[in-house]
Amino acid sequence: MRRVTIRDFWKKKSENEKIVMITAYDYMTAKIVDSIGVDGILVGDSVGMVLLGYENTLPVSMEEMLHHTRAVARAKPRALIVGDMPFMSYQVSKEKAVENAGRFIKAGADAVKIEGGFEVIDKVEAIIKAGIPVMGHIGLTPQRVLQFGGYRLMGKEYEYAIRLVEEAMMLQEAGVFSIVIEFTTAEVAEEITKRLDIPTICIGCGGDCDGQIIVINDIIGLSPFIPSFAKKYADVAGVIKEAVASYRDEVRSGKFPAKEHTRYMDKEEYKKFLKALRERGL
Repeated sequence: MRRVTIRDFWKKKSENEKIVMITAYDYMTAKIVDSIGVDGILVGDSVGMVLLGYENTLPVSMEEMLHHTRAVARAKPRALIVGDMPFMSYQVSKEKAVENAGRFIKAGADAVKIEGGFEVIDKVEAIIKAGIPVMGHIGLTPQRVLQFGGYRLMGKEYEYAIRLVEEAMMLQEAGVFSIVIEFTTAEVAEEITKRLDIPTICIGCGGDCDGQIIVINDIIGLSPFIPSFAKKYADVAGVIKEAVASYRDEVRSGKFPAKEHTRYMDKEEYKKFLKALRERGL
C-alpha cells in the first residue's frame, strides 16, 4: 500500500478527517500499530522514560533516538515516521540542527519533530530549507521541564495563551507541516486549530484538534504512572505478570517444558550417540 505522506496530513485536515498518531520505539510494536491503520508513528524521546528508565527526556541521546528510529523503520510501516529530536540535538546551532535532522532521515524517518517556538524558529527554518519536513511542538514541551518547574498545564492565563497562538502562526509561516500541541487548555488548542491551515496533533488538549497522539505505553497499561489526559485501554502489565507467574510455577513444578515443547533425536541416532559416549569413555 502507498506510504502516508505529509500531504495526506494536509488532506485529512481539509476534509475534516481526524489524524491518528501514536508512539512506537521498536520493530514489533511498529508492525502492530501500523497493522491497525494509524496515520503516523512518532519515535518519541519519551522512550527515555517508558523504556530506558530515565527520570525525564533530557538524558536521551541522538544515538539512542537513531537506534529506535532504525528499529521502527525496519518494520516498513505505511504510516508516516516522525523522529523526535532529543534535547541539545538542535538547540546549539542551525548547522548542528540540520546535521542531526539529516541523521534521522538517513535512519528511516520521514520527518522530524522539534520542541519550541520563538526560541527555535531559526533552526526550524534551516532544517526545512534543507528539504526535511518538520513537525512543530508547542504547549508543554518536556525538554523544558526544568524551566517550567514540572509538567504543568499550559495556557491557563490569557497572556501565555496568546503567546502559544503567536508561536503556532509563526511555525506555520516557517513551513512546518503540522504542530503537536501538548497539555494546554482546550480553548487554546481549539483557537489555534481554527487559525491554522496545517493540522494540529494534540495530546492532553481536548478533542477539537485535527488529530491526536498518545504514548503507547500509557494506553496499554505499561506505564507505572498514567497521565490524567490518557485513557488506559488495556492492562498489558497485568497480562505479563500473569503469564510470568504461570511460567514460574510450571518451571518449578516440572510442568514446563512438556513433551510437546521438546524435540528428540531419532531412536537409532540416540543409540549410536550413547554407544559413542561409552566407547570414548565419556
